Amino acid sequence: MAHILLIEDEIDLSNLIRAELVADGHQVIQAFDGLLGAQYAEEQPFDLVILDWMLPGLDGLAVCRRIRQRHLVPIVMLTARTELVDRVLGLEVGADDYIGKPFSMQELRVRIYAILRRVAFERQNTLSSAPKTNEETTQRSLTPLPHLETTPPLVHGSLSIYPDIRVVKLYNREIELTRKEYDLLLLLASYPGRPFGREFLLEQIWGDSYEGLDRVVDTQIKRLRKKLGPYGEKIATVWGIGYRFQNSSQP
Repeated sequence: MAHILLIEDEIDLSNLIRAELVADGHQVIQAFDGLLGAQYAEEQPFDLVILDWMLPGLDGLAVCRRIRQRHLVPIVMLTARTELVDRVLGLEVGADDYIGKPFSMQELRVRIYAILRRVAFERQNTLSSAPKTNEETTQRSLTPLPHLETTPPLVHGSLSIYPDIRVVKLYNREIELTRKEYDLLLLLASYPGRPFGREFLLEQIWGDSYEGLDRVVDTQIKRLRKKLGPYGEKIATVWGIGYRFQNSSQP
């Protein structure tokens, strides 16, 4: 499949993304700072670059600009900065797409496949329009990519989460959640059984605005459990760490 460069300094998030992409058959090279990421981009060709905005050493915009000066590789930027001016700035320096944090892995996969499909289509058109100089050229074909038009819902028993439309249904009835409650539930339910620390949840859902106030996570979890009724018990406390979404087989 694709050879992807992932430049993200949050180690837990980077490992989550890498695990998801490797499971899809991609080869992923990780860099945890901007300078190293830019160096990797110079040393070997990639089919796609996933690039965080806020990086040590060299920020994401500078890395994007440096890569774009020499390469046409597609670049997807990840950031908690949601202002329109920031999005425009990121696209102006050469990013092909922009995903705001927090995001679901399903959303990231759909965006990645959409970009890879577009690149494969453009490359195929270029090959078909170019003069055929030898048998290798005429027989060359591109690896087909999975067809993903919509993100399937996450289903846990009678609880269904629809990432494309940000809707949660319990026993086929939609329940009203705030944006933070929904983001928390989506993140936890996307990785049943995996514990997440309060600081990690805080950083992914709230960004830098609530730095150090991990009690806000406990408050949101309490409200979320109440709205989920009997399914609230699926959000289990992991003492000394944080929370996890339990499989039905887990205690």
